[in-house]
Amino acid sequence: MSESDPQITLYRLQACPFCERVVRVLNDLDLSYQSRFVEPMHSDRNVVKRVSGKRSVPAIVDENTGVTMSESANIVEYLQNTYGEGGAA
Repeated sequence: MSESDPQITLYRLQACPFCERVVRVLNDLDLSYQSRFVEPMHSDRNVVKRVSGKRSVPAIVDENTGVTMSESANIVEYLQNTYGEGGAA
């Protein structure tokens, strides 16, 4: 992976309010990320299950820290704690 490749991958659904919440925080923190849109059908989301252990979205993979997580509230808190004011990055 080159330096310019986004280190964060966001697994999301089109028009999902929880996914949009995470997108807003990523944009507010000026983080580059790659969106991977997943299957609308919950039972078809095997790519997300392989990554996070669950089929729910949003889910992120942060190559910078090795963190993989789902649940929008957890992701927002993680992003703000890691990359926001006073964060380690």
